[in-house]
Amino acid sequence: MDLPPIAARYQAVRAHTERLSGALSPEDQGLQSMPDASPAKWHRAHTTWFFEEFVLSPNLPGYEPFAPAFRYLFNSYYEQVGPRHPRPARGMLTRPAAVEITAYRDDVDAAMASLLAAALPPAVAALVELGLQHEQQHQELLLTDMLHGFAQNPLAPAVLPGWEELASDPAPPRFLSHPGGLATIGHAGEGFHFDNEAPRHACQLAPFAIADRLVRNADFAAFIADGGYATATLWMSDGYATARERGWTAPLYWQHRDGEWWQMGLGGLARLDPAAPVRQISWYEADAFARWAGARLPTEAEWETAAALPGFAEATGHVWQWTASAYLAYPGYRPAPGAVGEYNGKFMIGQMVLRGGSLATPPGHARPTYRNFFHPDKRWQFSGLRLARDA
Repeated sequence: MDLPPIAARYQAVRAHTERLSGALSPEDQGLQSMPDASPAKWHRAHTTWFFEEFVLSPNLPGYEPFAPAFRYLFNSYYEQVGPRHPRPARGMLTRPAAVEITAYRDDVDAAMASLLAAALPPAVAALVELGLQHEQQHQELLLTDMLHGFAQNPLAPAVLPGWEELASDPAPPRFLSHPGGLATIGHAGEGFHFDNEAPRHACQLAPFAIADRLVRNADFAAFIADGGYATATLWMSDGYATARERGWTAPLYWQHRDGEWWQMGLGGLARLDPAAPVRQISWYEADAFARWAGARLPTEAEWETAAALPGFAEATGHVWQWTASAYLAYPGYRPAPGAVGEYNGKFMIGQMVLRGGSLATPPGHARPTYRNFFHPDKRWQFSGLRLARDA
């Protein structure tokens, strides 16, 4: 008998998480290389906790949590749920073991199969979809966090053995012109969107031009060779201070060996492809490069509007693209009621918006209205840039 569409989607998303972690040993899965990252087994458990906490416990009569202590261990930041284990100490959790996390996932999956066998009320179906989109976000985080951890290992192991990079296009960028005027951005329609993508609203744009493709490694290498990291006038003050304090001289995973650049990626350490889009740079670095190039970063409204232009390439599948826009609420934004209302809204301070999607973003998860966000110093994500100019 065919599964209901939502049940089939649930199985597919959950199975993809297990495929991504399939080459990781139990020791690998406990690795936390910095406070911003989380162990792979924590990602596997937290996404499971989300379904248990917000879907099963309130909606499946007779459901008993797999382990009551997991409510504390695998809550991320939901204050309304209760206290939680500190994020920087997630790597201290040698117990529960990875095999027990697998048992936890199997138990919750069985309970979800029972719930999804029947028609769901719309509100519950929406929570299930939110849980699946949430798990897809953590699939990307699992990869970026493990890559950071493996990049500290002299053996340079592969997170995804056999991973092949996308073919690179060495063609130089062209600038696409837009006349500006009144534009409308934000999500509209029936498909899923996170709350921070709405409400759809109008905004006024000045005439601008935007590159049809992303900045390449070769371009960024030229910025380095020209002393970009040592030229204070290219940088925001906080960015220049951060770069000097942390010793930044190149993107995060670049290594200079015998006169050539190498880069750590999901498939391990390899020679840098000069034609590939630059990645693992902070907003500070992206902004400094844009200034060096005689350009600037696009605003998120410019990016979303330009994404519909003919010739706008590499919108997703390579790197998340830093914008010049601070992460703020759209006019009329209201967070959802209850604990799930903490998902996005309370982080709308001190961060910058990225648009598009990366090579680690799960298929089907990206869309033109998607608003990713990180603090401007963060660079362990697959983050890069495209240039814009005033017309």
